Amino acid sequence: MKTRTSTSLTRVIGRIPYRLALAGGWIDQPFVSRLNPQPPGSMVVVAVEPAFWFMERAGVATGTRAVAAKLWRDRLPPGDPAALVRELYDAENKDKAEPSGSQDMIGLLYPGINRLDYDFAVNGGVFPSHIESLNSPRLARWLERVIHVLPVAPRPDGYSPLGQQNLAPRWIARLGRSGQDCFDAIRQRDVAALGASMNECMKCWETLLPHVVRHRTITTDLVGLLRAYQAQYPGAMYSGCGGGYLFVAAEEPVPGAFNITVRLAP
Repeated sequence: MKTRTSTSLTRVIGRIPYRLALAGGWIDQPFVSRLNPQPPGSMVVVAVEPAFWFMERAGVATGTRAVAAKLWRDRLPPGDPAALVRELYDAENKDKAEPSGSQDMIGLLYPGINRLDYDFAVNGGVFPSHIESLNSPRLARWLERVIHVLPVAPRPDGYSPLGQQNLAPRWIARLGRSGQDCFDAIRQRDVAALGASMNECMKCWETLLPHVVRHRTITTDLVGLLRAYQAQYPGAMYSGCGGGYLFVAAEEPVPGAFNITVRLAP
């Protein structure tokens, strides 16, 4: 299915895709994956057509997208996506003390639904040891239908998720398994299992990096909102740290939510 984004809109929002990160996020960071007792750990990213403007600082790789637009004049270039990921990673993270994870770049450059496997023993955990991709239109249409996106709030100024770190290896192993479970659920079109993997990922985030949802700069009750949707639907998780969007897994419509269009391989 082709996106209906108009030429006049893309002049404003750009042509570079966005990306959703589902269960397993943070396993792409070497300071996390190096402590995983059961490598590799997995996470799932989904390439999204730029059919509307996403909020900045909301966990959908808008920062990486801006770097890509500047680097490649607002068009994804042809070529080996793995090489392009490294080029974009280097461009974004040059001289950064806290580099962004490579899942941001992969989510923009790899079409479809992708499971990224991270092992600290391979590439120092910076890039995946393996990528498994789903580009089936049938699976994409299913995921578009069952993932509902609710705007919450962008990350506040002065916010950092890294102030408190409880990097227990057993919880890191669970985090990595949540990504594998998420990918398997999508492959099987099982919304209950998809929701369970998202809920599990949030448990891991809250344990490993509590400031993901609780921080002095956050004024929204992120935990209360999350719990309410998890109680009503099969699962829910945030798009990233500090808020952003709430992703809800459900067969039925979710009031106030919108859906995305998965970008598939041409």
